[in-house]
Amino acid sequence: MIDDLKKIAQFAERESRLRGKVRIRTLKTVADSKREYPIYSFSLGTEEPTAPVLMITGGFHGLERIGAQLAWSLMKTTVERMTWDNALSELLGRVRMVVLPLVNPTGYYNYRRSNLNGVDLMRNSPIRAIDDTPPLVGGQRITNKLPWFQGAPDSFEPENQAVIEAFESEVKSSRCAVALDFHSGFGLKDRLWFPFSYTTKPFDSLSELHALTYLFEQTHPYHIYQIEPQSHGYLLNGDMWDYLYLEFHKASTAGLFLPVTLEMGSWSWVRKNPLQIFSKHGAFNPIKEHRLKRTYRRHHLLFDFLLKALYSNSTWSELDEPTKRKHHQLGIERWYSDLT
Repeated sequence: MIDDLKKIAQFAERESRLRGKVRIRTLKTVADSKREYPIYSFSLGTEEPTAPVLMITGGFHGLERIGAQLAWSLMKTTVERMTWDNALSELLGRVRMVVLPLVNPTGYYNYRRSNLNGVDLMRNSPIRAIDDTPPLVGGQRITNKLPWFQGAPDSFEPENQAVIEAFESEVKSSRCAVALDFHSGFGLKDRLWFPFSYTTKPFDSLSELHALTYLFEQTHPYHIYQIEPQSHGYLLNGDMWDYLYLEFHKASTAGLFLPVTLEMGSWSWVRKNPLQIFSKHGAFNPIKEHRLKRTYRRHHLLFDFLLKALYSNSTWSELDEPTKRKHHQLGIERWYSDLT
């Protein structure tokens, strides 16, 4: 994928029709014993700081290679479409798309969940769970020889520093932003998880999240996703999206930031092809070529919906008080009925 990233950067830089429309940055460079790896961000569309933003990330966990590959596939498709699709160009005149296809390149190329410091990047923020987390899986600081190691309590790993830099420069000033982060490895179904990970309490932006979910389900009633709070799966310490959500809303009283994790259900791939469990990354990724291509195809609908929903975000992000209360109550009944 690193070679592909270089190719797309070179393509965008030399393609005159895209000049000024695709902005490429090297946020950080990390290294193993063999080579250095840039962590790229690609920004497409408007540069207006307050414009709506769709932030896409993949490859936080190096073993979950399909996440990085899917982020890259969506990025490449969008760049190609920008050469001819006038409707997309018009949309990106009002919406910004920011893509970090591969957050953890050393983990990706060395077949590790963690980075080369042994740190699980999705447990590396200072957020501490206020409800019970599962042992080890919820994050641990015993040793980096065990999975789910959180790292030092008061510092971010360089990969997460890159994510924070992209967030602060491209997202933090937005009046309405959605992050879509790609993972795999949990269950048989594809899930869309929203915060919180550190507590079972209802999500602070539940009204807007439910309004967006309602819009999606009215538009696509036969979608494939199980939509639920992250806390329905498991709780954890140090979740980066909890951290970035709280940082955004600490700084902005007017804007909205909704981080969503697409957790692709890798057990279905293993069930169909049990022998792949013995490969280096078979527990988390589709191995058969046709399943890989199907995975690329099946999530384009969600991507397209989010771009258009951000283009028309006032319909779900700027709710009057009665509508806000209604969606809040519906969200409580749907996702938190056990708390009432």
